[in-house]
Amino acid sequence: MTLSLLDSLIIAVYLVTVIVIGFIMKKRASQNIKTYFLGGNTLPWYMLGLSNASGMFDISGTMWMVTLLFVYGVKSVWIPWLWPVFNQIVLMIYLSAWLRRSNVLTGAEWIRTRFGNGQGATLSHIIVVAFALLSALGFLSYGFIGVGKFIEAFIPWESAAPWLSGFLEPQHAATFYGIIMVAIVTLYVIMGGMMSIVWTDVFQFVIMTICCVAIGIIAMNHVDRETLMGLVPTGWNELSFGWNVGLDWSGILPSVNDKIASDGFSLFTVFFMMMLFKGIFASMAGPAPNYDMQKILATKSPAEAAKMSGFVSLVLLFPRYLMITGFSVLAIVFLRTEFLAAGEGFDFEKVLPLAINKFIPIGLKGMLIAGLLAAFKSTFASTVNAAPAYLINDIYLKYINPDADRKRLINYSYIISLVMVVLSILIGLYVMSINTVIQWIVSALYGGYIASNVLKWHWWRFNGHGYFWGMAAGILASMVLPFVFPGALPLYYFPVTFLISIIGCVAGTYAAPPAEEPVLKHFYKTVRPWGFWKPVHSKVVAEDPSFVGNKNFSRDMFNVAVGIVWQVCLTVIPVYIIIREELPLYGSIGILLVTTYILKKNWYDKLESENAQVPVTSSAALEK
Repeated sequence: MTLSLLDSLIIAVYLVTVIVIGFIMKKRASQNIKTYFLGGNTLPWYMLGLSNASGMFDISGTMWMVTLLFVYGVKSVWIPWLWPVFNQIVLMIYLSAWLRRSNVLTGAEWIRTRFGNGQGATLSHIIVVAFALLSALGFLSYGFIGVGKFIEAFIPWESAAPWLSGFLEPQHAATFYGIIMVAIVTLYVIMGGMMSIVWTDVFQFVIMTICCVAIGIIAMNHVDRETLMGLVPTGWNELSFGWNVGLDWSGILPSVNDKIASDGFSLFTVFFMMMLFKGIFASMAGPAPNYDMQKILATKSPAEAAKMSGFVSLVLLFPRYLMITGFSVLAIVFLRTEFLAAGEGFDFEKVLPLAINKFIPIGLKGMLIAGLLAAFKSTFASTVNAAPAYLINDIYLKYINPDADRKRLINYSYIISLVMVVLSILIGLYVMSINTVIQWIVSALYGGYIASNVLKWHWWRFNGHGYFWGMAAGILASMVLPFVFPGALPLYYFPVTFLISIIGCVAGTYAAPPAEEPVLKHFYKTVRPWGFWKPVHSKVVAEDPSFVGNKNFSRDMFNVAVGIVWQVCLTVIPVYIIIREELPLYGSIGILLVTTYILKKNWYDKLESENAQVPVTSSAALEK
């Protein structure tokens, strides 16, 4: 499997272009630290939304989702609830606005607006930075693993051996390709910061959308419904499920049954209930301290933050699932012989690059590979950009050198970015499965994040000590429990991690006094959350009788439920188009129109009035 000269030139031109954009943006991005990390809060919400969508269109995740749809059919649209994907709906409805009102640079700096500047806040700062770095390393390793496997499919050892055989073993080819791609991306991102990330993300999202539509058309032209249904098990084309996943590939492709067993998704109802349980709390916790949070903080206002989060689902899901479904059905129909020949040893995470090699014509193949490499670059670059923001802004400036000049801060951010990339590569050398890294990130590590970050929004008594001990207990549990439950899916012991974290939260909270009263009142008036805030509300109203608290809990929860249905429709419609399921398609379009109308009236039309930009005192100003 080799690339044509034209495809190779397209890929090379693209990679050179993004590096040039990074250098062009370098001067503008280096004006100050806020411009470097947040683009100076000057970027339009729709550009940030496209950038965020492009960042979520990552190569490793796309390879994983093509595998899921190949194996589980339409039911696979539920499995990304592991993240959970519907956290974008919770952000869209209310949490993005809450976060943006804080007017901070990073999620760790946000801690000061909630807990003040005492010992508890200091401990919270340290633990959230530690979590941010751990999650960043996880995501960077995940991207490194995926891109290496992807490139190896197009430049196999046989093609590279004449140049590499003297110093590289065949089994290390994927690692070598991953390192080369990571080096290119790292050079680009440390030059331009948030500015170069957003501008190149928009450029590459256009490329990806064109490719996705083209792949959908190719699949529909080459695969008819009758042929496809004859090569998949009963129930593959159904969104609904029973107690078990209900898919038997025995007479078609027996190795797929082994894949289902190894994934741990066989008891699908139990799996779904665990995803939903975790997903609700994970969504209410808000975004983890990574690139998604940075994009929210980079918007101009709370209303634009909400619009940006909603725009992500609108522009991402349809084109992405056109491509995912297109490649899956092409692989099922035309690659069955290769899969049977490989037997139990086939790596299903390579379905995507195999399908690209087999079905995509010259020219379009180069664009698609460039686009997917761009998607990898986007996710990787955004994560690399987020990591130094925490160490520079929340450790170095706060505790080591508050008076550091701009040039020193920018140079240190370069060094931190390089160190994070090197560490992620070392981790990736030992964990060469995309699914393994995904499961650990979303179910184990995030299990330690959720309890503290739900309580910080919704309970006035919760303090910095509670935050620290809840996070510390959860992170420690996420490291230890894989050894206590060896071989178990991390999602299934998530309740244990969650319970340990809650115990840490409550014990830490009552071991110390509440946050200072001025801090609590400032946070409540500025961020305006709903939840258990009655004592603080009473004090705020006593000082300012005109203040009206947030009474939108019921409406927000209703809109979240409607939004999740809306998001599922956006996901399944392109799937039904490709596999030609007409009745479910028309039903999904009808539900999509109804839910869109409800959200327009009950959410979008109220954004500007309820999230109008108000004078916000940053945590730094409060500290003075």
